[in-house]
Parts: sequence; structure tokens; C-alpha cells
Amino acid sequence: MGKHAVLKALAARPADALVLAGGERNWSATEVGREIAALGERLADARVVAALADNGPAWAIADLATLAAGRVHLPLPGFFSPEQLRHALEQAAADTVLTDQPERIGALDLGFAITGRWQGLTWLRRPLGTANLPAGTAKISFTSGSTGAPKGVCLSADGLHDTAQALVRRLADLPLASHLAVLPLGLLLENVAGLYAPLLRAMPVHLPPLADLGWRGMAGFDPAALQAAVAAAQPGSLILVPELLKAWSLYLAASGQRPPASLCYVAVGGARIAPDALLQARALGIPAYQGYGLTECGSVVCLNRPGDDGDGVGRPLEHAGIRIAGGEVLIHSRAFLGYVGANARASGVEFASGDLGEISSDGHLHLAGRRKNLLITSFGRNISPEWVESVLLAQPAIMQAVVAGEAQAALSAVLAPRPGVSDDDIAAAVAAANQRLPDYARIGQWQCSPPFSPANGLATGNGRPLRAAIAARFFPNFPC
Repeated sequence: MGKHAVLKALAARPADALVLAGGERNWSATEVGREIAALGERLADARVVAALADNGPAWAIADLATLAAGRVHLPLPGFFSPEQLRHALEQAAADTVLTDQPERIGALDLGFAITGRWQGLTWLRRPLGTANLPAGTAKISFTSGSTGAPKGVCLSADGLHDTAQALVRRLADLPLASHLAVLPLGLLLENVAGLYAPLLRAMPVHLPPLADLGWRGMAGFDPAALQAAVAAAQPGSLILVPELLKAWSLYLAASGQRPPASLCYVAVGGARIAPDALLQARALGIPAYQGYGLTECGSVVCLNRPGDDGDGVGRPLEHAGIRIAGGEVLIHSRAFLGYVGANARASGVEFASGDLGEISSDGHLHLAGRRKNLLITSFGRNISPEWVESVLLAQPAIMQAVVAGEAQAALSAVLAPRPGVSDDDIAAAVAAANQRLPDYARIGQWQCSPPFSPANGLATGNGRPLRAAIAARFFPNFPC
């Protein structure tokens, strides 16, 4: 596929076709193309362009203009701490920043100076030497991972377009008319599956500010705002992480509302989700289907869909080669070029995902947890904590869960309750979950926690709990 397939698809749209719908204005194909060209001229002497901004057309156009100009794009998630922002900017050798939060960049004291404004964003520059990046790097995605210092994944334009095109083909027969971006565009999942794929399919993308979608920072997430935004946009598709799907499902059940009839596909990824949660969501009118992917592989590599669904994470997309070796999932794609500051990755080498799994007779991938998370109790039983956590998360009272118990006689859990839920309700939920587990995998003790979030350092941007941080805070006396 051509290096600028998304840009070619955009250029082929009718001049007045709606491409990006923002909170303040809508953008036609002609307007987006004109703005990409104008911004590209300003990027002529840039090398690595960082974006730290809220969701909106400006973020999307900056991303496309960076691609068109052959520059490297460094998306910066808004939930990054000052230390993580500094690390990403320094490691990637970013010389340009477009941001709606210039004070955060200025406070890092990295030598950036304001040089202008563009579409409501502040333009900052600094003189800097050439970055040490693998040849062909088009985007650097810093993953928060399990430690405080994020790791910069260098990705090729061809590999990212492979993912987007594979998604288009997998869902080609679904009547999708538009997409609503609910996750931050700084996350690769929304960037590729929620921007590139819809543009390839000639679908308008709705890009309201994150606050309008229910994101409340440390205060959590407001599913009523999400329901209002979905009702207003009438999208055909959106992407959620499990925590948001559960919050929205509980809200719909309590309020008696339904999603609009236009919504025909909701992809759920970023972390494991219990099959019961998907069934509950579908009963409420949310057409939710689980997927699986990794940043190193250009985001999505497996996906369930109507007519090809199951308890696993789906059938591999056509761009991803997947096989199992020693119980571990190995993946091949063109996206991953190496990490920032490390030697370039050899072409054609498989990526060891760290996930345990198997491929069923129908060709679907089934995951069994992370290799490094596997627990061995003092009785010698091997337990995947993700399995036990999925059973806990099937209980409506529990929003998030992390299980520990390495070398212990019984498992322990840290639980983030649904707002308004009492300790007695949590105790009943744990008891109900234990009834669905064998005796060696039951929860012996538990404690409650505030919601795991990027802001408090207990979760990644896509809602995956940071086990090391949670262990240090709640399990100081034994490993997680």
C-alpha cells in the first residue's frame, strides 16, 4: 500500500464532503487538504513534531500534515506526568511542539520558545540536533507500560496503514456512516483505528473535546456525558476500553436509555474484558466486540465482529502474522522499527508479545494472561491473575481489580468499587465471584482503592492497571 494511502483517500473525497466534525466547526475535504498543505510548509525545517492537545480537528490535521511532510509525529498523552513528558521529549529529540497546554511544556525547562499560533494551538520550537531514530520512523508512540519511564516505540507509516486498511476490510460490510472518537487521540488505538481507518473508508470523524465525552481526570468518568455525546453525534462506530464500556452499561441499565440505532459496532480493547460484560452491553443495545493489539504491532492485530465472534479476542487481521511458540503469542507486522535510543529492529523479525495464548480450531486467538504476571501459589498452583480478575469484573459492584498472591497460600485483590457501592456490596460481589472459581483461585482477602487512573499512577492511558505501582502501594510485603 502507498505510503500516504490515508492522504490519497482524503484527496479523493468530494470537495464539500464532511471529514472532521469538531466542537466549534466542521471541516470539509477541501478545507482539511488546504490546511494540511499550509501546515506542511511550516513544518519544512522540523524533524520531530510533538502534539500535546485535546481531541479535536486541529490534532487530527497536525497528525496528517506531519505524515504528508515526511516528519516524525510524537503524540503526547495528556495524562503523562511532567517526568514522563520530559522523558518522551528528550528521548525523541523533539524540536517542535503543538499544544493547547504551553505552560506544561514551559515548566519542563527544555529550551522551547513560543514562535506562533495555529488553529488554537501554541507553536513551540527549540534548536536541537538530529534524533537517533530507526530509518523510516513516522510516529513514536510512548507507552506508559509498567514502569514510570515510558518506552518509545518507533513505527513506520506503511505498518500503520497496514493496520488501518486491514480494519477497513474486516468491517467492510457493516453499515458504518461515521465514527466518534471517545479515547484520546494520543493513544495509538484511537489514532489508527479511529482516525486513519475511518478516513480510508471515507467516513466523517466526530472529534469533540474529551470533557464533552465524560472524561473528568481524577474525578473519573461520567457515562451520562458519553451517552449524550453518542446521542448527539449518531455515530456508526466507536472504540472503548473495558472500564468505559462497563460504566456506560451500568448507566444505561440504571437510566433505562439505549444507544442510538445508528451505532452498529463498538470495538473494545486495551485490556481484558469478561465475556459476561460484553453480553450485558449487547443486551442494553451496545454492539460491543472484543479486539486485541499491541503498540509494537501498529495497534490492532485481532478483532471479533458480527458473524465472526467468540470468547477469545478474535481472528487475526490480514496484516498480522500470528503463531504460538512455547505458549507465547508471536506477532509479525511491518509497523515496528525498534525503540527510541536502541538499535534498529531487523526487518521480518517476530515480536514476542509476552501474552500467553492459543489459536482455536476456528482460527480465533484466545489469551491466557501475561507470561510475566503468572502467579505460583505456595501450594504450587499456576494462576493467571487476568482470569481471576475477569471473574471479579463481571460483578457490577466492581469497576477495576488487580489480583496478587505469588508464593502465598491464598489470593488477595485490590478492588476499585463502582461509585456509591458499600463494603458490604463488595464483600457480596467477591463471594459471588468466588463461587465461580475453583478453591485454589479464590480471593482470600481484599481491600478497596480509589479508581486506578493515569493521574494517580495506577493505570495506563487505556485503563490497564499498572501492577508494579499497585503492588508497591497495596502489597508491600509480597510480590504482585
